[in-house]
Amino acid sequence: MLPNDSFPIPMTDFSFRTSHEHGSARLGWFQTPHGIVQTPAFLPVGTHGAVRGLSMDEVAAAGGQMILSNAYHLYLRPGDKAVRALGGLHAFTRWNGPMLTDSGGFQVFSLAKLRTVSEEGVVFRSHIDGSLHNYTPESVMRIERNIGADIIMQLDELIAGQADIVASQGAMERSLRWLDRCKVEFDRLTREGREPVGDDATAPSQALFPIVQGGTHPQLRRASVSGILNAGHWSGIAIGGLSVGEAKADLYAMLEVCDPVLPRTVPRYLMGVGFPDDLIEGVRRGIDMFDCVAPTRMGRDGTAFTPTGTEQIRQSSYRSDQRPLVQGCDCPCCTHYDRAYLRHLFVSHEMLGLRLLALHNLTFLMALMRDARAALRTGNFASWSEDWLARYRG
Repeated sequence: MLPNDSFPIPMTDFSFRTSHEHGSARLGWFQTPHGIVQTPAFLPVGTHGAVRGLSMDEVAAAGGQMILSNAYHLYLRPGDKAVRALGGLHAFTRWNGPMLTDSGGFQVFSLAKLRTVSEEGVVFRSHIDGSLHNYTPESVMRIERNIGADIIMQLDELIAGQADIVASQGAMERSLRWLDRCKVEFDRLTREGREPVGDDATAPSQALFPIVQGGTHPQLRRASVSGILNAGHWSGIAIGGLSVGEAKADLYAMLEVCDPVLPRTVPRYLMGVGFPDDLIEGVRRGIDMFDCVAPTRMGRDGTAFTPTGTEQIRQSSYRSDQRPLVQGCDCPCCTHYDRAYLRHLFVSHEMLGLRLLALHNLTFLMALMRDARAALRTGNFASWSEDWLARYRG
C-alpha cells in the first residue's frame, strides 16, 4: 500500500518524491527495493546485524522503517562472504524492510592506535583478534556488495570535528578521490557481477551514497558537495564528519551551509546524529534521514528520552513513583510498567530494564519523526517545531 493514495511513487528500485515543504523541511517518500521509507525518518542502528537487545519484530513495532548495519563489523565477524552465503543481510537478520550499511569509516577513525591511513586505503588490526587487514575503496565495495543492503556507503576519511582547515581539506579531498574509486568498482560489480558464491554471481540492486566531508569549514563543505555532484548522479547523499566532537552550533551551521547547495531531488542522510533536539534541528535544515546508537546505548545506561529532556531512571525520587515513564507513550515500557519498577530493574541489574528503556528511546524517536511528518503535512511545522524544542530544552 502506498503511504498516500493521492501521491503515487514510480515502481523503480530507487526514487524520492516530496509532497509538502516548509522552508528547508520536507515530507517525502524514498523508494527502495525492500519498501518505502517515509521521511523524515530515524534509522535504528544494528551494528552487527542486530539492534542491541531487541528483536527485529520489536524494532518494527516501534516504528522502524530502515535498519543500519556496519560493513566493518560484519566483514570481521562473521565475514561478508558468510553473510552472502546465508542469503544476504536481509535473510541473515530476518529484517524484510530497507537496509543500509555504513562502510566503517567511523570505526576505522576510532582505531587510531591500530590503523595507518594512506592514499591507497587503510591498513588496520582487528579489534577482535589483532589480525591485519587492508581496507581500500575497492575492497569496501566488494564487501558491501556481498553483504547486500539496499543502500551502501562510500569509504571516506573521517577526522575529529575540531580538526584545522589543512587536515580537514586533506581528508575531504581524499574522500572525493576514494569516492571516484568506489564508483568505478561499484559500476564494475553492477556490470560484471560479484565473485561467485556457489552458483550466484548476480549483484543485487543497490544504491551507492557519497558522503559530504569538510569538518566545520564552510568552504570545504561546499567544495565537497561540488566534487560529489561532479562525480556522478546519486540516489541520495550523506553528510558525515559531524557529531564527532564539534559544538552543536557548528553542527547546525554546517547543515545550513550544505542545505542550499545539495540537490533537493534526492534524500539527505545525516550520519551519526540521534538526540531528539538534533533531529528536529536537522529536519528544519533539510535533512531527511538520521541514524545513531544514542537511543539504545543511553537506554541501556538508564537514560530515557522524554518530551521535557532526558531522565535518569536510577534517581532516588523514582523509588515509589507509580507513574509511567512518559504519559501517552505507547511503547511497552510506558504502557506496562511504572517508574518505580523500572528503577528497581536498573539498580538490581536486571536485563529487562536495559531492553525496556532502549525500546522506549527508539519508540520516542520514531514517534517524534512521525509527528514531524504530520506537522509538515498539515502545514504547521514551524510552530510545532518551535514549541517542541522550547519544551524539550526548557
